[in-house]
Amino acid sequence: MMTSIFMENEETPVIGFKDLGLDKITLSAIEKKGFKVPSPIQILAIPRLLGGDANVIARARTGTGKTAAFGLPLVQSLRERNGRLRALILEPTRELAVQTAKEMQSFTEETIPHTTVVYGGASMGEQIRELKRGADIVTGTPGRVKDLIDRGVLDLTHIEYFILDEGDEMLDMGFIEDIEEIFSKANPQSRVLLFSATMPPEILKIAQKFMGEYEIVEEEGVLEEPLLIDQKYWMVRESDKIEALVRLIDISPDFYGLVFTQTKNDADTVSKLLDEKGYEAAALHGDIPQGQREKVLARFRAKKTRILVATDVAARGIDITGLSHVVNYSLPFDASTYVHRIGRTGRAGKAGMAVTFVNPREKRKLRFLQSGVAKASKGDLVQDTVPEIDEVLEEKKVRLFTQLKKDINSEKSLDEYYIKMAEELTAEEKPVEILSKVLSVMYGNTINASHYNKIKPVSEEKDERKSRDVRLKPNQTRLYIQLGKRDGFNAKKIADFLSSMLHIPNHQVDKIDVSSNFSLVNLPKEAAKKVISISKKDKNFPHVHLDSKVENNSLGGGRRNNDDKKLRGKSASDRRRSSEKSSRTQSAKTQKSGKADLYKKKKK
Repeated sequence: MMTSIFMENEETPVIGFKDLGLDKITLSAIEKKGFKVPSPIQILAIPRLLGGDANVIARARTGTGKTAAFGLPLVQSLRERNGRLRALILEPTRELAVQTAKEMQSFTEETIPHTTVVYGGASMGEQIRELKRGADIVTGTPGRVKDLIDRGVLDLTHIEYFILDEGDEMLDMGFIEDIEEIFSKANPQSRVLLFSATMPPEILKIAQKFMGEYEIVEEEGVLEEPLLIDQKYWMVRESDKIEALVRLIDISPDFYGLVFTQTKNDADTVSKLLDEKGYEAAALHGDIPQGQREKVLARFRAKKTRILVATDVAARGIDITGLSHVVNYSLPFDASTYVHRIGRTGRAGKAGMAVTFVNPREKRKLRFLQSGVAKASKGDLVQDTVPEIDEVLEEKKVRLFTQLKKDINSEKSLDEYYIKMAEELTAEEKPVEILSKVLSVMYGNTINASHYNKIKPVSEEKDERKSRDVRLKPNQTRLYIQLGKRDGFNAKKIADFLSSMLHIPNHQVDKIDVSSNFSLVNLPKEAAKKVISISKKDKNFPHVHLDSKVENNSLGGGRRNNDDKKLRGKSASDRRRSSEKSSRTQSAKTQKSGKADLYKKKKK
């Protein structure tokens, strides 16, 4: 049975968190996080999760506060430890799993309930030890959760809550079979909460199969409207990003925005560089003490600081109205993070602008992101160019002159002292020349071209080809190997590993391109055949396949792997999903850098 509940967008009395049934401990945690007013989905979900026992489907877009919508009732309900796992939260990506775990832990001032996060690409041994130390809530990705269940480490037979977050994203990424298997291993009496931005038929099939009687809650109409945000991306080299940001700030009237970076160090660096150039900017990240964080946010809300440089985790829960811009200084990992970031502008019927800086080496990642963004935000992420210095200066001159005329017209009376100064200054020179010199002295530094640096033009095709460098020498094959920067590998370590394992010189491990989660390398055809064969046979070896985007890429003479045939004919997003699904099926075999090291030790 299904009950649909909608929240009308009409004028209603302001509802506070204390009206939702939350206790003093939870309200104290909310106050420390700086939450002021609950979002519509929180108003709908929190009382039902605290007071009822029905299963719930909440239709909520990323950035609407849905983590708190299920997280706050969860931590309030699970304060007494019973020695068993009590709740499971499934997330589509490891970034979301980590962010949700941190957010859950921030909702309580006590050590209980304790939240543990599990995901692929990290040490399974460490995650197993963490689970054995005791966890009340587990947040994780479907692949790793399934692996831990299969190993008998994760027991879901007594859980009280099963939460499926970003349901439609899960389906898009091909997790449906994993989710159904996990559901089949979970306590059938557990309360199921499903959060999804859209309601495709597959979501309702899951509901009908596993949820029994359920309610659907949503704020009427809110999900069908496109975000009022002008979404652009600029192709710019890493070394030119700060200059691009400066030009964006200066060409925009009354810039008031959030600048997102991937790391704490980047946030500090960008903030410092802006400060050195004379801009009021501040950094916000996890290492900043709570007292200082509150001061930073207070200054930003008061617009004494107009530029806040923040990491995703530090910015979660920040609710500041009137932002003109959101800048993705670093490309986000996925569409969910992107929409969460840009949703801070374009609110309350006002238009906003989101500008994303894309390094030419990230073009492949951008294509994957664009398809998800179009679906999640109902808007397109389109390319634009960094404004030229002359454009920026012209815009600043127009604004300066307009404001100056306005200030002059508002001046009702003149001080006698200034009149005497003017008479003295114009006694020997023409008034126009003197006024020009006065303006130059006052505003010369503000509209000076030397304030800006040159940005080297980017040729996308050239830079992408250079970054991928897909040209193959005779008798070479290009391979994808599931080892990347997050696993502690750089180009030299990739070369050392493959050289040692295949008994070939380092220089034959050619054209190495290392990304976050994987690497691309050129190898001699025989060596490539050998490493693919080892990957298929050895459970300790990272997953390897032919790079499907390289023309004429084959092992020569032999029949191509069926998976590689399938990958070659697909779109960028489909290839990504296929790769991710392949990675999940290999997750029990592959622990990346740790397993690579283990493999080398065994061979010795």
